[in-house]
Amino acid sequence: MRALVLAASMMTMVPVAAWAEPANVEASVAATAVRTEANVKLDESRKPAAVLAFLGLEQGMRVLDMFGANQYWAEIIAPAIGPDGMVVVWQPNQFLNDKRRAAFAEFTGRQTNVILLNSPFEAPVLGTGAYDFALMNLDYHDVYWESAERNIPRMEPDAWLKRLYDALKPGAAVGIIDHVGPAGDTRALVEKLHRIDPAVVKADFQRAGFVLEGESDLLKNPADDHGLNVFDEKIRGKTDRFIYKFRKQQ
Repeated sequence: MRALVLAASMMTMVPVAAWAEPANVEASVAATAVRTEANVKLDESRKPAAVLAFLGLEQGMRVLDMFGANQYWAEIIAPAIGPDGMVVVWQPNQFLNDKRRAAFAEFTGRQTNVILLNSPFEAPVLGTGAYDFALMNLDYHDVYWESAERNIPRMEPDAWLKRLYDALKPGAAVGIIDHVGPAGDTRALVEKLHRIDPAVVKADFQRAGFVLEGESDLLKNPADDHGLNVFDEKIRGKTDRFIYKFRKQQ
């Protein structure tokens, strides 16, 4: 843990080159030969080039990829932001195993501007004022989830988001993508459906100090009535999803 904290602290001291150009995301998405086959199959439902263009990814950025050990976004973002940029993937200890570590080590051996950080889900160690851009894809709802089986305790979203807020530079952008859920008891809905009411996410982030800069219906699916668990084969991979772009105030 001491080494992890030291690594996170060091990230705040490394100067980052100024950026001025959009990241070359389309070329990264098209480079399927150097991406995992499983991740390439997700492109149709995730529309990564359009999503990252909406969120404003730029060359040279220092990016925080939350819950990203499956490499999906890192495979695309790392080459797109260029050698002056960096992707820091954070993964909860509870979602990390030896197989995933080995696969990630092989990936970072090829893509040298990516590193992996891990710490407990309930206490993410992310550094301070370290990132220009953060992305959380289909995972924010889990801050409301608890599981004795997975060793995930009950968390308070306000405290959890403060760690994310503190990790970002003033003016940093945050992209949040999640499964649309109905209104109601958030914890009960997450437990039952693994979805979240977009209004809850918006309120949580605004309460944490973020400003909502935009929202997109790129991943909208009117055929999803929000009543099925996201892992149900009838809807898996095809859920109605919202995209919010928040910004930490200067």
